[in-house]
Amino acid sequence: MSTELIRKIREMTGAGIMDCKNALEEANNDIDKACRWLREKGVSTAVKKSGRCARQGLVYSYIHGNGMLGVLIEVNCETDFVAKTIDFYNLVKEIAMQIAATAPAYISRDQVPKSVIESEKEIYKIQLKKECRPEKVFDKIINGKVEKFYSQTCLYDQVYIRDIYGKETIKDLITNAIARIGENIIVKRFSRFRLGEEE
Repeated sequence: MSTELIRKIREMTGAGIMDCKNALEEANNDIDKACRWLREKGVSTAVKKSGRCARQGLVYSYIHGNGMLGVLIEVNCETDFVAKTIDFYNLVKEIAMQIAATAPAYISRDQVPKSVIESEKEIYKIQLKKECRPEKVFDKIINGKVEKFYSQTCLYDQVYIRDIYGKETIKDLITNAIARIGENIIVKRFSRFRLGEEE
């Protein structure tokens, strides 16, 4: 199956990678049929819901390793009713566990200061020069390294730790939950604490 087709369907519907893959399999790689399949399943509606106001939710604490590591997180949804469901609770718990395991610095890539990205690019450029790489490939390599930086430091871009295929991101996990639950869901803020760690 073409990754280009999966990417195109994701752009059109906002559905997660696995949902897009399943839709294409069901539709024999027919884009229109795949989009229709996603709509029937309610997945593509997640994009429309993602713009709606979310002020209810849950503040959750996750403690790991006999009190050696902890995460405090706020995840928002639209209604108090959804905030009290086991589905929403489990989602919040999974995200908290992800933060505990991977220590992201930001929620999403739009929170990363431009100065940080520029600094990273300069470091990559110096590394490439030391490796005697041809300058004509610098931009392509640097862009790839920046994407990797996002995937390591931004929660939404990180691969979900429970995904055995290493393809589903936390953004995909949340998008799928939006489609399933029927409300907008956003990670508002989080803090991660490790005992003895310097601030």
